[in-house]
Amino acid sequence: MTASPDDEVVTLTPGEIGFPALARILCGARSRLDPAALPRVEAAAAIVAHAAQGDTAVYGVNTGFGKLASKRISPSDTATLQRNLIVSHCCGVGVKMPAEVLRLMIALKIASLGRGASGVRPDVIAMLEAIQDRRALGTIVIPVQGSVGASGDLAPLAHLAAFMMGEPQVSHGFTQAGLTPLVLGPKEGLALINGTQFSTAYAIAALLSAQHLAATAMLTGALSVDAAMASTVPFRPEIQALRGQVGQTAVGATLTALLEGSEIRRAHLVGDTRVQDPYCLRCQPQVMGAAIDLLDSAARTLVIEANAVTDNPLVLVETGEIVSGGNFHAEPVAFAADQIAIAISEIGALAERRIATLVDPALNFGLPPFLTPEPGLNSGFMIAEVTAAALFAENKHLANPCSIDSTPTSANQEDHVSMAAHAAVRLQRMIANLSRILAIELLVAAQGIGLRAPLITSPALQRAITRLRRDVPALGPDRFMANDIEAATRLVMSSHLIAAGGRAAFPETLLSLLDDMPGARTA
Repeated sequence: MTASPDDEVVTLTPGEIGFPALARILCGARSRLDPAALPRVEAAAAIVAHAAQGDTAVYGVNTGFGKLASKRISPSDTATLQRNLIVSHCCGVGVKMPAEVLRLMIALKIASLGRGASGVRPDVIAMLEAIQDRRALGTIVIPVQGSVGASGDLAPLAHLAAFMMGEPQVSHGFTQAGLTPLVLGPKEGLALINGTQFSTAYAIAALLSAQHLAATAMLTGALSVDAAMASTVPFRPEIQALRGQVGQTAVGATLTALLEGSEIRRAHLVGDTRVQDPYCLRCQPQVMGAAIDLLDSAARTLVIEANAVTDNPLVLVETGEIVSGGNFHAEPVAFAADQIAIAISEIGALAERRIATLVDPALNFGLPPFLTPEPGLNSGFMIAEVTAAALFAENKHLANPCSIDSTPTSANQEDHVSMAAHAAVRLQRMIANLSRILAIELLVAAQGIGLRAPLITSPALQRAITRLRRDVPALGPDRFMANDIEAATRLVMSSHLIAAGGRAAFPETLLSLLDDMPGARTA
């Protein structure tokens, strides 16, 4: 899949943003607030401006922040207060945030401010829209470490706000992009850095990639079934119906459709003395289905969060009140990210076991050791399986929940935090690992099916193998295999493998995301 055109614009209607729009933004589209939202934005900004001139203490408007909330600030110091807030919170460290995730984070911030409950002027939203221009986006450096996911993703969002203000430490290329520094008004700095948009952007990007890889794992899993000459009886709909789990039923139907018409499948029924296959082959509907259900649960949380107002305090336009709350606490995002991590890990666990089964002559039903025509002289896929095991072991470690690892901060004012940023950022590494595990399974399973000749696999799976062979030839004598794995990984992350297998076989809930999958690249 190619990236969205540079001139594509997604209109954000606050409260009504869905995954297709978010995926298009990840792929390169810019975002703009629906103009119909501006009157409410202006009304909330007027309420904040009035409060800033009043005598009543309003947190973040005419007071200090966090543990310093009891300190009153005079109206003449409003601009200084907001600037000091931003520069003091620019404590991020680590690698630079990827441009596509940054673009989504900006869009999520526009959507949140556009609800008209944050009290910012339209000028702030206009600046966020302007910096999505590629010239500006490429110069923004957001370090990915520094947020604990409470009081918002303070450090990363502060670096974004500092760029908008034209702060010299972070605004390299600012004037070249044709931008004018923004002077923050009352509460505007707080509105920019309070919020879960950093964590949510990372979690959404990972979710979309995980959905794509879940579909791909059904394809590689079906290939492994035929390579092992395994039974398809466990995929029968009657078995899935007796359990009743939605994802399980969908996966069973997908595997059945992908294997329809296989000569290898028919040959399995003749003279095979095996009673049952290993769980990694037989229990794919149960394990993969549960993973898909878990991803669906995370998706429901994240689409709500994408439309949420998560800063503090909040402006209630109807009553004219400014009220303090805790919407900045990112516990829902942390839980969703932990769910995604568990699903990614288990999809990889099952695939790694299938790879191990196929290279083992004690389990692969007549195939040569490590799937090489001349074992001994050649090692075949021996170490490719070890690589898959290493990647799975790393994902298993990374899947440990982050959300339960709270640590108090800010002089115990923020005494429980979500660790949503940790939970979400680690998902990119897990996605990269899973894509390579599935790439290795693709190579191994295609090799195994080739060694079953003259029997052939199903039309759907043969199309997938034919597409693979455009990039990676079948393995004969040993060769430098790292290049094969990387080529197969690019194919796994693209939309082409699913398309070759036949989209009709896959669950509609996954298909709705595949066209817009941000990790997809032309292969």
